Order: sequence, then structure tokens, then C-alpha cells
Amino acid sequence: MDALKNHFDVIVIGSGPGGEGASIKLAKTGKSVAVVESHSMVGGGCTHLGTIPSKTLIHEISQYSEQKKSRLFGRALQQVKVTCDDLMAAVQDVVAQQVREREGFYARNAIEVIEGHARFIDAHTVEVVDEAGNPRQLTAGHFVIATGSHPYRPDDVDFVNARVVDSDTILQMRELPGTLTVYGAGVIGCEYASAFKGLGMKVNLVNTRERLLEYLDEEISNALSYHMRDEQGILIRQNEEYERVEVRDDAVVLHLKTGKVIKSDMLLWANGRTGNSAGMGLETLGIAIDHRGNLGVNQAYQTALPHIYAVGDIVGFPNLASAAYDQGRFAGTHIAEGFCDERLVRDIPTGIYTTPEISCLGGTERDLTEQHIPYEVGHSFFRNLARGQITAHKAGMLKLLFHRETLEILGIHCFGHNAAEILHIGQAIMTQPAPYNNIKYFINTTFNYPTMAEAYRVAALNGYNRL
Repeated sequence: MDALKNHFDVIVIGSGPGGEGASIKLAKTGKSVAVVESHSMVGGGCTHLGTIPSKTLIHEISQYSEQKKSRLFGRALQQVKVTCDDLMAAVQDVVAQQVREREGFYARNAIEVIEGHARFIDAHTVEVVDEAGNPRQLTAGHFVIATGSHPYRPDDVDFVNARVVDSDTILQMRELPGTLTVYGAGVIGCEYASAFKGLGMKVNLVNTRERLLEYLDEEISNALSYHMRDEQGILIRQNEEYERVEVRDDAVVLHLKTGKVIKSDMLLWANGRTGNSAGMGLETLGIAIDHRGNLGVNQAYQTALPHIYAVGDIVGFPNLASAAYDQGRFAGTHIAEGFCDERLVRDIPTGIYTTPEISCLGGTERDLTEQHIPYEVGHSFFRNLARGQITAHKAGMLKLLFHRETLEILGIHCFGHNAAEILHIGQAIMTQPAPYNNIKYFINTTFNYPTMAEAYRVAALNGYNRL
């Protein structure tokens, strides 16, 4: 192998959103870039194990569930059964399309993609070992670590057994369970519990906290709990912790510390994630790894060694694919130009793909109350919108929080069908400087009728009339 090809200006480890954002930014500035990816195809965990497959699975189940409720076709579909093979075929189709897209990105930007696991030999050298065990040493002036994260697995839980899965291995299941217990009611746990209930199976959701997704506005969190429990029929157990997991030939039994026992066909462990930092030789370089496998970085995403950067899930919060891409882009800018004036915006939108969806931006009522900010609330309930009635998506609401005096939008909280899309209408106004960030924009704007977007006008009027 030509020695020159083993040296690059920058080596990016990981081809998920963070690695992609960094490598493409750097390539466009004229840097020679190599991307090291341990998977046989580009895209990282986001494409193969996380965001793309899980959201595809959720969408397919949602479509099936909606069609069964259809005024025209519902009766004919009552006897139709969805198989695991059907779902996984749909997932793999989308994943394959995403891989082709991303391979094109790297090819067009002359970025060399090298398959294998990377480990630092010294501060400027990594050894990449491919699947066949062949080593290759690469050197670079800078590195970007974008290796992502994986589900946390406690040592006392038997993940070898097919009845016990996590958010990675659930995508490898061969058949659908009749009953499912989800341990952990974070975003992943809530999404999967909601989705699989849509297939008609019995679902138990065990939450280690007092209420679902506690960081959400309390009204939205309560709406999710009500919908999952009373409308979908999911059995939710709050403020519980496991004592042990018992795997039998015909079932898996979750024993809780409170003495409760939950028996089901399958257990989905969805309680926490760990950064993919093990085996990379980072400790010998003086780069500390915390108890969750994450790396510490400064505002420019530099680790303890300034020429080694880290972005995405490996640095922890906010653990979002959308944010990871921007972090990679910013790190690439800092490497290429020596500085980066751009930062992640203060308010990052949250998209949660339960049924129905949740999406939020900005402060909650609790946040604003604790900060002594005088605010008012405007609501629009989807059951009152013509579009909601036409599409039968009547569950949900749009909630706007705004300053009583300046009318500045302080928070947007949406629970309902297509919430992750609807939120961005408000985001475009909320992120404008004063005086353009103003609740009156929605009052004075003409929206198409009937649309879900007019929820903004209804919510704005509802809140403004309280003043």
C-alpha cells in the first residue's frame, strides 16, 4: 500500500451523523479525509440500528394501525396479520436507500472510507483492524471521534437469550411476541411500547421514574400517559426498579423490587446508553472516559488533546442525530479554520415518535415559573380542527407559551399526529430576533384551510385573549 495513502489531514472515526457532518465539511475545505467505519456499510448506528430502522418500523406499524381504523378499509383489514418478516423487509429497504445516499456523499467528496475498528497507537496514529484481522496503520494531523453509543446492558441480565433484547437486537427478532415488557420509559422505551401496541399485542411499560419523560412540559407528559394507558391500553408501572430477570423456556419474568412480577414473551431493555469508547486506546492518551463511556469536550468539541475532537452521542447530551451532524460540522470548521463562531442553538427541537408524536422546543411551564418569567398559555386541541376531524387524527394539542408583555414565544409543545413536522412552523418564528418573534405573527397570518398548521392561529388567539 502506498505510504502516502496512509496519511491524511484528518481521520474521522465513525460514519454516523457526526462523522458525516465533520468529514464532508472538511473535504469541502480541501482537506484530505479518511473515514473509519467498523460496520461493513456507512451510516453508523443511526442508519443501521437506531433512528432510521426504528422510525421506519414505527411508521409501518402506524400505517397498519391507521388503516385498520379506516372508515373505508378498516373492516376488510381486521383479519390481516403483519409478520415480522414484513416489517423487517420494509426496514431493510429504507436502510439500503440511506446507505446508497451516504455512499454517494463520500464518493462525490473524495473521502476514503476504510472498514475496521480503530485504536490509537499514539496521539497521531491509529491502527485499523478489518473483519479478517488485517491491521493497517493510519496517521493524521487531526482526528474526529464520532463512534456513537450502544444500549447499556447490566451484567446480571441474560442478553444471550432471544427473549431478552435491547434497541439494537430487537431489529433482529425472528417473530413477533404476543406480549412485550419494556423496561425503561425514556424516548426509546416509549416509542417501541407505543408502536408494538399498535400491532395488537399486550404491552407492559416499566418506568424507573415518577412520570413519563419528566423533562417534557408536564401537560404533554400527562397527555402521553393518558393516551398510552387509556386509549392504547398499555399497562404503565411508574417509579419501579428491577430486582432480577428470570428467563424461562416459554417466557421471561421481570421481578421488581416492590415485589411485582411481570411475565411476558419478550423483554425489551431500554434503560440507558453507553458511549462507544472502549478499546480505542484513549486512556493511554490521557483522554478521560466517564462511567457512561462518554468523552469530555470543550465548546469547540476538542478533547484533552486539542487535535482530537469528539462529537455526537460519544459526548453525551443532547444525544440527537440532528445535533450530532451540526456538532461534526462545527468541529470540521474549527479544524479547517482554527475557529468556529457557530454553536448549537440554545433551544434544540425534540422529536419523539410515539403514537401520536411529541415535539417540543424552548421552555416548559415549570422552567418559566422557576425563572419568574411572566408568561401566558395558548392551546389548540386537534379534535376541534377541521383537518383533525377529516383525517381522524383528533388526539393531541398544540401549546404555545409566550411572554405576557413582549409577546415573545418562549416555548412550543406539540402532542399529536405529525407533531415533529408541525413544530418547525413555530420554530421559524420563535428563533427570529425581537420584535419578529411575536405571538401576533400567527394571529395575523392566513393559513390554508383546512390544515393542521392553523393550530398556531387558534392557539395564539386562545392565549392572546387571556391578556
